[in-house]
Amino acid sequence: MSYRGLCAVRGRYALYLHHCASPGAGKTMLAERLPALLPPLTRSEALEVTAVHSVAGLLPPGRPLIAGPPYCAPHHSTTMPAIVGGGSGLPRPGAVSLAHRGVLFLDEAPEFPVRVLDALRQPLESGEVVIARSAGSLRLPARFLLCLAANPCPCGRHSLRGGGCECTSVMVNRYQGRLSGPLLDRVDLQVQVAPVTRAELMEHDSTAETTATVAARVQEARNRAAARLAGTPWRTNAEVPGHHLRTRWELAPGALTEAASQLERGLLTARGLDRVLRVAWTVADLAGRQRPDQRDLRTALVLRTGDQGFPPVGRTPGSHRSAGPGRA
Repeated sequence: MSYRGLCAVRGRYALYLHHCASPGAGKTMLAERLPALLPPLTRSEALEVTAVHSVAGLLPPGRPLIAGPPYCAPHHSTTMPAIVGGGSGLPRPGAVSLAHRGVLFLDEAPEFPVRVLDALRQPLESGEVVIARSAGSLRLPARFLLCLAANPCPCGRHSLRGGGCECTSVMVNRYQGRLSGPLLDRVDLQVQVAPVTRAELMEHDSTAETTATVAARVQEARNRAAARLAGTPWRTNAEVPGHHLRTRWELAPGALTEAASQLERGLLTARGLDRVLRVAWTVADLAGRQRPDQRDLRTALVLRTGDQGFPPVGRTPGSHRSAGPGRA
């Protein structure tokens, strides 16, 4: 399964990828491929995105309409107003709005101020941000796919055997703890990217899929979701409210057994259960199944919680490799 494809199918702002891996493993390259996997913007979506960039004064010259999903990757030294929006006088759109209908990538996420990271929680839930200043207030759209990337410790060598990491356990815990629990509760996929070996880096892998191939598979899965949601106000799995997700569309018999156990043990919150269901529906859409079964729910749980009581998701050899330019 392609984690990037899973992100793109899910849609809207509600699927986030948290990488925790060593430097040079390809985390940034994976994130940069995400916009190319997202379907082109509809006419109304393109108008929304273009309006936001026009207000910010960032509309590209010679492009009166932005037709593709935007990609925004602010530096970790970026201030709160630059991320969320604001500034002196009349508020201006920030990165969360400039990434509307696209991807917001935070590289070296633990290096961002904690206040900035926690400020993402509200737009992640509501899909918009309201900025109030003495000169007036501004309500801006902010439906984005958040992708976080992190190293295992400040020096980045904590998980490498013989890597020479000199960070103390206190330093490692403090670094990893900068991503708060409430923020991580809104992260649906937590993927560890393994280091690339010399042999993998030098070999020519003819089996790697192109971006166009994965994007076509994403579009097919999006079409399945749209057909299922026909006649409702929603178009993607991410948009379906939790109550409707739990009651309106039936899962395969016994599919919720393990998720219910995680909920009872306190390893999964109510919000987490809804997000697991959305990922499970996306997994089923990618596989061409009519409804999620126990395998799909287990996959969604492992992607969210790691290996807590579950076998790891099956991965083909080399599935962790970073793709080259033009690859996904």
